[in-house]
Amino acid sequence: MVAPSRYLSASEVAERLGIDRSAISRYKMPEPDALIGKTRGWLPETIDEWNANRPGPGNRSNHPRTTKGAP
Repeated sequence: MVAPSRYLSASEVAERLGIDRSAISRYKMPEPDALIGKTRGWLPETIDEWNANRPGPGNRSNHPRTTKGAP
């Protein structure tokens, strides 16, 4: 018999990642594994894989590039 999956809420994801709950909305989160009404749920392994593969600080790609000394 397979144990039922336990989904993480946004608050539990924030706690797992060590960030404030309000910061979750600023991250590009993976698609939820479950959606009940407007409540999203993620499997722990989904969050762990996403966290291990997301770019670190300073890897933004949506900012304009500038050249030193350019007018």
